[in-house]
Amino acid sequence: MSPDSVIDVGPLPGATFGGVVRLGGASGARAVVAAAEADARALPDAMYASRGLLLLPGMGEISEDPGLLVRLSRLFGPEVENYRETFANEHRKLFGIHDSVPQILLVTNMAPINAPAAPLPDPPLTADGGFPTRFPHRRAWHTDQSFRRPPPDISLFYAVIPTPKGQGQTMYADATGAYETLPARLERRVEGLEGVHVLPGVGRSEKAVRAGETRQPLLPHQRPQRQPVVRVHPVTGKRSLYLCEGGQMDWVEGPLAGMTPGPDGDGAELVYELMTHITQPRYTYIHDWDPGDLVIYDNRSVLHAPTWFDAEAHTRLMWRTTVMGNPGPEYDGEARSWVPAPDVAAI
Repeated sequence: MSPDSVIDVGPLPGATFGGVVRLGGASGARAVVAAAEADARALPDAMYASRGLLLLPGMGEISEDPGLLVRLSRLFGPEVENYRETFANEHRKLFGIHDSVPQILLVTNMAPINAPAAPLPDPPLTADGGFPTRFPHRRAWHTDQSFRRPPPDISLFYAVIPTPKGQGQTMYADATGAYETLPARLERRVEGLEGVHVLPGVGRSEKAVRAGETRQPLLPHQRPQRQPVVRVHPVTGKRSLYLCEGGQMDWVEGPLAGMTPGPDGDGAELVYELMTHITQPRYTYIHDWDPGDLVIYDNRSVLHAPTWFDAEAHTRLMWRTTVMGNPGPEYDGEARSWVPAPDVAAI
């Protein structure tokens, strides 16, 4: 960030990582976007300095002018995903696409999507009465679209209609900080390992495999993809742990390549140990949404997870954009794994 930038970034309350963005002398999304475009490195540099997480409160003008979200997204990378061009039919049962701005994904329980809320943990609180973050008590930790090669870089997540306070929070985990404190024996074990990631909802999650669900046949663009467990960030050079704990890991061929597959193999045991480490409270931040909040997170170094809300009593509408184009040199020259070829049969 340049010394004369009007964008100010302070520490994120209640977290050991992340930053809060304020705009000196003005307020509102239009002013923030204009200031960010005038100093195009300010927000990206602030995000990297804040270990991959920024909160921008008071951005409610985006609800009236959704193009502001796309303009802001373009500061973070060479391509903002156009979901009408890239989303195959299997995704549309989980998300919708904005009617007039195809770069905006709708995360909502509104019709016709009717996406269910995340389940309550069991029990709903920790033994000392706290809000559970740690796996396996808390599930659904992931990075966006890890089942793609190359995977996406950054997501911008905006609250149009959040749920009431105390429900529908989003949790974030600092996978860089977690890597930096790995015990030496784990650091040695994860070096060179690859996780096996797969599209959720095809019968290959831990829950589905344990339940004996029938696995769906996969088209070539749905096949499991291997990702390094330790990713070197292409901008900061820092190492982070890159994996998910359930729905986006393939528990048939994985979850870790070269280790005993399945829910009871040594690969599963290591994933449990790593995820328990990453999701300790000291690496996590719980965001309780206000209307107009915008959170920007780096999928290359931050994990996140949804939490429960009463989907029968409350409407929730969130907008998300996805920025792509700088996954790191290990992906150089790769075709996009998720783009379906015409007239192909399932295997």
